[in-house]
Amino acid sequence: MSEERFLVTGAMGCIGAWVVTNLVREGISTAVFDLSDNPHRMQLIMSQDEIDRVRFVSGDITDLAAVEQALAQSRATHVIHLAALQVPFCRADPVLGARVNVVGTVNMLEAVRRAGDQVRGLAYASSVAALGPDDFYPQKPVLDDVPQRPDTLYGVYKQANEHTARLYWQDWQVGSVGLRPYIVYGAGRDQGLTSDVAKAILATAAGRPFHIKFSGPVALQYADDVARIFIAAARTEHRGAAVCNLRQDVVEVAGFVKALQAEAPEARITQETKRPLPFPADLDDSGLRRILGDVPHTPLPAAIRQSLDLFRSLLAQNQIRLEQLDS
Repeated sequence: MSEERFLVTGAMGCIGAWVVTNLVREGISTAVFDLSDNPHRMQLIMSQDEIDRVRFVSGDITDLAAVEQALAQSRATHVIHLAALQVPFCRADPVLGARVNVVGTVNMLEAVRRAGDQVRGLAYASSVAALGPDDFYPQKPVLDDVPQRPDTLYGVYKQANEHTARLYWQDWQVGSVGLRPYIVYGAGRDQGLTSDVAKAILATAAGRPFHIKFSGPVALQYADDVARIFIAAARTEHRGAAVCNLRQDVVEVAGFVKALQAEAPEARITQETKRPLPFPADLDDSGLRRILGDVPHTPLPAAIRQSLDLFRSLLAQNQIRLEQLDS
């Protein structure tokens, strides 16, 4: 087996920063491809020496030639494709959202196809938003292959990604594993509605109150675990076009608040009532387990403790901005 080399798109985001952290600490050759050249989320969890070991390639995922060049220059054997615009950005600019989320994913699949045997494994980010509202699924837990009825443009774009990947396998045997995260939390998760979970932990570390703007059942997924799942999915070198739910800790928002207060009794966290998120939380992850075997999982109390410790350290060193708590 030849040496692994990873290319990560969207690496300046939360999941991307944790993916790169894990790869670098394994000693894996890692290149990142992102429109942004600001590694501020990586700086929350990586040392400067670790960041210096990453090859940064600035480029636009909507530019196929740039994607092909990054793939060729990195000589990547494995790709983790995370580049995307989130729900509010897709709503604010649907055309840009479609270019980044849909065309960008087509570009990555096409670049991998054109690279021939160079790329052995590809994992990409879909989303629970590709499914539909919770009441659309009376049978629980919700399986990977249920009918889809996304209620956001972002979800429609992610649904398109899943079907595009299916056809790239059908027509050209480009294998892939798509993963559907729900609420990813941890250092670096600082934007989007569901970032309120991470912000509640940060606010507690800072001694500030915080109000979570939703309620009801949710699936909580620690960013470090999600990163390791993406890496493992790429390494399976899957022959097919799998799309897999993530599950991890399924709790009520009130249950998360209770767990946070158990680790930090001083926490002053409130939440909305009767405002559930429009996605199913009770997700079946047996498809993912069939592909990966063991799925990385840090229990919720331990993940909260690790996040509190990291946030407190970052605050003591003045390395994290609290303005995000007001957005």
